[in-house]
Parts: sequence; C-alpha cells; structure tokens
Amino acid sequence: MKLDCKAYEEKMKKSVSSYEGQLADIRAGRANPGLLDKIEVDYYGSPTKINQMAEVKVSDARTIIITPWDATTLKKIEKAILASDLGITPQNDGKVLRLTFPQLTEERRKELTKQVAKMGDEAKVAIRNIRREANDAAKKQKKDGTMTEDELKASDKSVQDLTDKYVKTIDEVTARKSKELMEL
Repeated sequence: MKLDCKAYEEKMKKSVSSYEGQLADIRAGRANPGLLDKIEVDYYGSPTKINQMAEVKVSDARTIIITPWDATTLKKIEKAILASDLGITPQNDGKVLRLTFPQLTEERRKELTKQVAKMGDEAKVAIRNIRREANDAAKKQKKDGTMTEDELKASDKSVQDLTDKYVKTIDEVTARKSKELMEL
C-alpha cells in the first residue's frame, strides 16, 4: 500500500500560505490597511479589530487614515497602535488618526530583505519537517508489513518531489518579495 501524500501536500501548502501571510505583514514603506488587521482594541470589554470599529482608508501611498465610527474610541485605537509592533506613531487631530509611513532607506531595505530570506529559510525547514514526517510514516508502514520495499522507494520519491516543488515555490515567493522591497 503506497503512502497517501495528499495530507502531507496539504500541510506543505499551508506552510507556503503561512509564509506568504507573514510576508504580507512586512511593512514595506507603503500604506497598507492590512497592516492593522492583527491589532485589536479593547472595545467595551471585548477585543475588536480596528476595521470593525472605524473606517480605514489609504489617502496616498504613504498615509492611512482611520476614522472611528464612535469618536470616544479614538484614544483607545491610538493606544492599541502604539502598543503594537507596527513602529508608527499615529497623529491624532481629535477626529481621525493618520499613520504616515516613512520612505524606506537603503539600509532598511537590505534589513527587510534579510528578514524575508530568514523567514523563507524557516518556511523551507517546515517543509522539510513535513517530508521527514511523511518518510517516517512510510518507514513505519514498511516495518508493519503494509508496504513493500518498492512502494517505500516510490513513496520516498513522491514525497521528495513534493518537497522540491514547495521549496521551489518558497524560493520564488522570497525572490519576488525581495525584488519588490528593493524597487520601492
């Protein structure tokens, strides 16, 4: 009985998706409302995302404007942004918050590119761990007698092919993000 690779392929896909999600969080000097998605504000005792309690819009390439629907929450939103790891100090004019993203310096671009490469390496390690998990499952089946030697070799090859495919995908995503960072 050959090893079912579908479950392991699904895990690899999730690793790639997770990596792409992490890359979306990297602040590249452009105003992106998605950067606020992980920030929650204590709104009457329950954690609430900013986009659920305010209008969030991009006014230009470097500025996000946050207009709360309830003016009394302006200070709470400001505190939540300051407490986050966003690294931007909001400007409060009493009605709206403005987040102005500075132009990236060459040094910061290189730093971000290194960070992207490191995250890519971590994602590849995750893929390789899934490969090891799949190979261990195949070896266990061989030991239990439910898989022949030829099936074990075929399983190892198909798992390796999957690993190569997803490692290549991660390399492509890393290269694309690094190029994007250097072109800003």
